[in-house]
Amino acid sequence: MARAYWLMKSEPDELSIHDLQRLKTARWDGVRNYQARNFMRSMQPGDLFFFYHSSCPEPGIAGIAQIDGEPYPDPTALDPKSHYHDPKASDEKNPWTARDVSFVEAFRSVLPLGTLKAQAGLEELPLVQKGSRLSVMPVTAEQWAIVVGLAHK
Repeated sequence: MARAYWLMKSEPDELSIHDLQRLKTARWDGVRNYQARNFMRSMQPGDLFFFYHSSCPEPGIAGIAQIDGEPYPDPTALDPKSHYHDPKASDEKNPWTARDVSFVEAFRSVLPLGTLKAQAGLEELPLVQKGSRLSVMPVTAEQWAIVVGLAHK
């Protein structure tokens, strides 16, 4: 089966590409949108994703990471101290998913959202679509190649 490509957003004060570089691997959790969760569940080990820094002074694609292992119930949904706690979730019925991810590459500089919006060939990338707020989204092989090319200029 062909490798799939994704984009996943994280606030860098929670988990940045540089944190992942230092840690080598981390748990990706806290996704509380059903469509984004379904994308996470459909990922395969070895799939690559753009690591997008969001809700920060310089939002943009900061690097590349990889999906490791299989999806599992997100433990933050059950933790009352967690910002991502879901009072409706239980051990028996936890609708939320977490994934383990590993570091691949940090770009020399963040590719800003404005650059991505202006780039020919990325018009259909969900990230640049008006009103798109998903934290996890698919990326086509063509879009992947364009963004990697921009990052390595």
